[in-house]
Amino acid sequence: MSDPVTARDDAAGLPPAPEVVQIEVGLLQNFCEILFCPETREAAVVDPAFEMDRLLHEVAKRDLTVKLALITHTHHDHIDGVGELCDKTGAAVVVNPREAAAVRAPGRTLIDAVDGQDIAVGRRGVRALTTPGHTVGGTCYLADGFVVTGDLLFVGGCGRTDFTGGDTAQMWNSLQRLTRLPEETRVYPGHDYGDTPTSTIAHELRTNRFLRCATFEEFRALRDQKRR
Repeated sequence: MSDPVTARDDAAGLPPAPEVVQIEVGLLQNFCEILFCPETREAAVVDPAFEMDRLLHEVAKRDLTVKLALITHTHHDHIDGVGELCDKTGAAVVVNPREAAAVRAPGRTLIDAVDGQDIAVGRRGVRALTTPGHTVGGTCYLADGFVVTGDLLFVGGCGRTDFTGGDTAQMWNSLQRLTRLPEETRVYPGHDYGDTPTSTIAHELRTNRFLRCATFEEFRALRDQKRR
């Protein structure tokens, strides 16, 4: 269950990292992140779904201009606010092309989340990593020092693979890819399911039972036992 993409250094040559603000929204313990460039005040919102008034208030409070919506995957609890965000800010939507149909709309600008591609946020930036498993086009957004993981990796857990488009083998490969990031990389998950809102790759390697699995077979058995 190996994948050649996991062998490369995803963190090599990253652009300067944007600032990050993590906000819990909605009734499903969702996290949304506002990423912004402190020099230009340009911003990207990750997975806008709930409490858009509150998110836009946070944007205005910081004098930011939203240019992008970054989508980790297109389950409704991660995209239900995309339309409102785009209507009110004119933001373009960055999404894996395999899931673009869920957010496509007349007049809306879509940008493919291409694996390994750097996405500018003002003078800063993040790198798209294609990480399927929870969905067919799952995407993490890696910055110099942190990674936004959506529903791939949680603090102390990982995403389900029994939904439409889920695949346990792909989930394993995608998680293995994250384990190769620098251990100090801070993890910003898609839901507040852990003991803390954020973690690090090092902490997850030590404590997350899904990352501690030595083989795919062990991981598959554990994933089949545990459904979040």
